[in-house]
Amino acid sequence: MTAVLDWITGPLAYPFMQRGLAVSVMVAAVCAVLSCYLVLKGWSLMGDAVSHAVLPGIVLAHVLALPLAVGAFAAGLSCALLTGFVKENSRVKEDTVMGIVFSGMFGFGLVLFTWVETDQHLNHILFGDVLGVSARDVIETAVVAGGTLAIVLAFRRDLLLYCFDPAHARTIGLPVRLLHYGLLVLLALTIVASLKAVGIILVIAMLIGPGATAYLLTDRFGRMLAIATATATLSAAAGTLASFHIDGAPGACIVLTQATLFGLAFLFAPRHGVLARRRVSAGTA
Repeated sequence: MTAVLDWITGPLAYPFMQRGLAVSVMVAAVCAVLSCYLVLKGWSLMGDAVSHAVLPGIVLAHVLALPLAVGAFAAGLSCALLTGFVKENSRVKEDTVMGIVFSGMFGFGLVLFTWVETDQHLNHILFGDVLGVSARDVIETAVVAGGTLAIVLAFRRDLLLYCFDPAHARTIGLPVRLLHYGLLVLLALTIVASLKAVGIILVIAMLIGPGATAYLLTDRFGRMLAIATATATLSAAAGTLASFHIDGAPGACIVLTQATLFGLAFLFAPRHGVLARRRVSAGTA
């Protein structure tokens, strides 16, 4: 027991670990809540697209001496809007359009990055640098993540109906188009809040993993939100602490922990796990 407590409390003696853990947990909470809606809506690829598309916005924001979060949000939202525009004005399916738009914007961002003289390390943008965050970064993350989380929870019922059954939502008079673009804005804000913790590449895992894990463990959306938040914050805390002990990348450790929890749920979920399904199949045989 003492060894476990030392494993947990030892790293927290350092201020940079305290800040890193705070940012990781805040990001995990907002990603977990939004991931439940993305999983129900089937927008996994949309999260991937927006997360990759923020790179040119980050580079341009640096050139214009603007906050990087502003550029990231503008680029992410532009990707989502451009995807919708191309889909509505062509015969190409949405998943194909997303693949073209986000890969094109990501490539554009890489080209811009090689042209611009900057002290920003590309690895920190791609994979996060949660242990390098400042007190100001913690405050900025808290504002963005807290505001996003508050909006999602305030409109949780409308968003749930839109994600689960858009046709019914439209029939009862909900502003479906507004909910559609509102969810895209929330997605872009969540990615902006997550950049410091896990970066552009790994943020998609935090946006999908918690919701997918919870989806295997329950059929009730309220419980799904609670389970997703619990698994995400646990992954954030455990991954951040583990990165200190093994001298690994915090973002990668967080994502690996989340993937491990999904794997356990996939195997051992009481009703929807592989083992449970095999028991049911054996019983009916």
